Amino acid sequence: MEKGVTVQANDAGAIKPKMQFTGKVTKISLAGALVDIGTDQPAVMHISQMVPAKEGEQIRKVEEVLTLGQDVTCWVRRVRENRVELTMLKPLDLDWRDLKPGMTVKGTVVRLEKFGAFVEIGAERPGLVHVSELAHEYVRTPGDVVKEGEEVQAQILEVDRRKKQIKLSLKSLLPEPEQVAEAAKVEAKDSSRQDDHENRKGGKRKKQSNPEESFELVRNASGDIIVQGEPELTAMEIAWREAQFKEKSRRQEQKARSKKSSGAEQDDIFYRTMEHKNRSGQ
Repeated sequence: MEKGVTVQANDAGAIKPKMQFTGKVTKISLAGALVDIGTDQPAVMHISQMVPAKEGEQIRKVEEVLTLGQDVTCWVRRVRENRVELTMLKPLDLDWRDLKPGMTVKGTVVRLEKFGAFVEIGAERPGLVHVSELAHEYVRTPGDVVKEGEEVQAQILEVDRRKKQIKLSLKSLLPEPEQVAEAAKVEAKDSSRQDDHENRKGGKRKKQSNPEESFELVRNASGDIIVQGEPELTAMEIAWREAQFKEKSRRQEQKARSKKSSGAEQDDIFYRTMEHKNRSGQ
């Protein structure tokens, strides 16, 4: 019986689709088998819901898969008024009807391509995170942000059941760059006010430096932002200036990305490519 679940013998309402059980085969017929899962309500498994010993083989007789008295792992496929239908095929964690835009899902990156990353979320098809949805900043290649086998959280953007497409986003769950920049500005402003107040108390007023003068923000070989041209900067001044630099960089990257990416058209090309590869066995 399913771990952590106790089902009373006559409590048919406690049986739900996708519940997992370990049952015992009590009867075999040409079309399927009866499996005891601990209820008085008959539990049946049709031959079409059995898994062959070797992948790809066709089951001709139930005896090729099951024997009397055998313990078998199975899942509830459907619950009827007079019976429970079982399957040896593990059900999907998420059916198409379960997938809704705005929903947050967990998954594993299973494939990287030029246009994005495929994430297995337990649905019929992996979801696609387009390269433009991996991060707020410009992403040259998906491998710069995620790796195959990595577990991620994503938000569902769009579901197209007819095309079997699930579009996901990683950046929608990340804080907006503007929020980070604004927080740094507020912190720097508060610090400046405090310094000014202390200088006034001491009979001196410190001249406020212009944040646009005598400094330059650059990236070093490691990609870190460093300040050149003004060695005596406070931590708050550096934070404010970094925020300005990041905001300017973000705008430039967005402009470059808008010229390079064709959005939805690339999605369709990517999905058609993957469909072709799946059919050809590549």
